[in-house]
Amino acid sequence: MQGQTPIADNDILCHYLRRLFYQLCLISENFMFIKKSLTVAATLAALGLSQSVLAEKFDFSSSAKKADAVVVFQAGDDISPDLMRLDKQSQSQISTALKAADFKGKSKEIVELLAPSGLNAQRLIVVGLGDEAKLNAGQVNLVGASISATLKSTKASDVQVFTQGISDNVSNASFAAQLAHGINLRAYKFDKYLSKKRPSEKNYRMVVSQPSKAESRYEKLEAIEAGVFLARDLTSEVPTEMNPAHFAKAAKELKKLGVKVKVLTPKQIKKMGMGALHAVGRGSSEGSRLVVAHWKGSDDAPIALVGKGITFDSGGYNVKTGSSIANMKSDMAGAAAVLGTVKAMALQKAPVNVVAVMGMAANMVSKTSVAPGDVVMTAEGKSVEILNTDAEGRLVLADSLWYARKNYSPKVMIDVATLTGSKIRAVGNRYSAIFSDDDTLVTQLTASGNNVEEKLWRLPLAYGDMLKSPIADMTNLGSGGPGASTAAMFLKAFTGDTKWAHLDIAGNALTKSDKGVAQSGGTGHGVRLLSDWILTTQVK
Repeated sequence: MQGQTPIADNDILCHYLRRLFYQLCLISENFMFIKKSLTVAATLAALGLSQSVLAEKFDFSSSAKKADAVVVFQAGDDISPDLMRLDKQSQSQISTALKAADFKGKSKEIVELLAPSGLNAQRLIVVGLGDEAKLNAGQVNLVGASISATLKSTKASDVQVFTQGISDNVSNASFAAQLAHGINLRAYKFDKYLSKKRPSEKNYRMVVSQPSKAESRYEKLEAIEAGVFLARDLTSEVPTEMNPAHFAKAAKELKKLGVKVKVLTPKQIKKMGMGALHAVGRGSSEGSRLVVAHWKGSDDAPIALVGKGITFDSGGYNVKTGSSIANMKSDMAGAAAVLGTVKAMALQKAPVNVVAVMGMAANMVSKTSVAPGDVVMTAEGKSVEILNTDAEGRLVLADSLWYARKNYSPKVMIDVATLTGSKIRAVGNRYSAIFSDDDTLVTQLTASGNNVEEKLWRLPLAYGDMLKSPIADMTNLGSGGPGASTAAMFLKAFTGDTKWAHLDIAGNALTKSDKGVAQSGGTGHGVRLLSDWILTTQVK
C-alpha cells in the first residue's frame, strides 16, 4: 500500500500540471487575440477611423475552442466533414433535426438548434450554400450577412464558424475572409441618434485550414469595409449635420492616410467659372463646395471618380412634395461612395492612382435660389437653361466632370449619382443603371457588380435631341423620353474624349429595412463595386 502512494501522488500532480498547462494555453491564446484586436483598434484610431469600423471581431485559427454558438455549412447534398463530426457528437440529433426541417442545403436555408447535445454550445446554426462551385464573393458575403442577422438578437458573444469543409482556390481562405466580410457589413448600424445602441461586438473564431492566408485576405476586405462604413455614416447623417462644409471636413480626415484633399470655396468656384455648381448652392447659406480627394498610389494616369453631392434636395423652387422628401439627405450618396472608395484604396495602400471629385451643394429655396427659366454658364463654356430646379444633380456633376478632366487628365472617369426617379421606374432598386458608349468599360463594371452583388443594368445612352433649348446650348431637363437616358446624355456633354461611364444609383443608396449586407439607413452602395473594379482591372 505504501508503495502505491507516490504513484497516486504523481498521477494527481500530473493531472494538475496538465490542467495548469491547458489553462495557460487558453490565457495565452486569448491574450494574443485581445492584443491583436487592440492593435487593430489602435491603428484605426490613429488613422482617424470611427469605431464603427470594428463592428465585430474576428480571429482566424486552425483549431476550435468552446463557444456560445457554432456555425457549420452544407452545400446541397454534400455533407461537410465538420457537420458529420458534430452530428456524431450529438448522437445524430443534428441530422434528425435537419431531416425534420426538410433541410436540403440550398442557398439561404438556415436551421437553428438550441442547446444541441454533446456540443457544449448554446446553439448550432446550419447554413445551406447551394451549389458551392457557383458561389462568388458577393454571395458568400450574403451568407455571412444571414449569419449576422440570425445571431443579432441572441446573447451569444463568442461564435465559432467551421469553414474547413468548404473548398476554394486557397484552402478555404477566400471563403472564410469573404464570410467575415459579409458578417461585418451586416453588423454595422448607424446608431448615433438611438438611445439603445447596437449590442457589443461579437467575437467570431473562423476555423480555417490556413489562418494566415485567410487573415491576409480579410485585411484587404477590412479596408473596403472602412470605405463602406464611411459612405454609410455620411449618407445616414441628418441634413443639418451634413452640409457641404461638414462633408469637406470629413474628407479632410483622409489626409491622415496620405490622401491629398483640396476644398474649393463658393468664391473660388465662381471665380473658376463653375456656374452650374455655384447656382445649385446659391439658395443655401453654406453655398457650394468642390471637394477633391486624391490617392496617388502609382504614377499611372489617374482614375477619376466623380460623385454627386447634394447634401439635401428640397427640389428648389420645383419643391418636392410627399414623404419622399425625408429621404433627400441621401442625395449625396454618390459623393459618399467615391470618397469611401478612395479611403478603401488608401487604407490598403493600393498601387493605383485614384482621384475623387465631388460637387457638393444643398438644393434649398431662398431669395437667392436659381429659378426655373434662368440660364447658367458651365465651366465647359456651355450654357444651360434651367427648366426644373429639381434636376440639379446633373448641374453639379457637369462642372465636376469638367474639373476632373482639366486638372487630372484621367484615363477613365466614372460618375456615381442618385440621379433620377426614372432609373427606379426602369430597373427598380435591385440594380443600378449604367450608361456608357464604351462596351469594354460596361463589361468590366458589370462583372464587378455581379461579383459583389451590386448589380448593374445597361440602359441606352440616347435621346440627346430632347435637350435642345431655344435660348441656351441645352436644357437641364429632357422634353419627353426616358428621363434616366436624357440625364445621362446631359452628362456626356461634359466628358470630352475621356472614357466614361455613368452609374445611376437612385434607390440603391438608402434602405428602410434590414436586408442583404446592410441594416436600415445608408448602404454605402458603390464602394464595393468600384473597389472590385479598380483592384481587378486597373492594377497592373
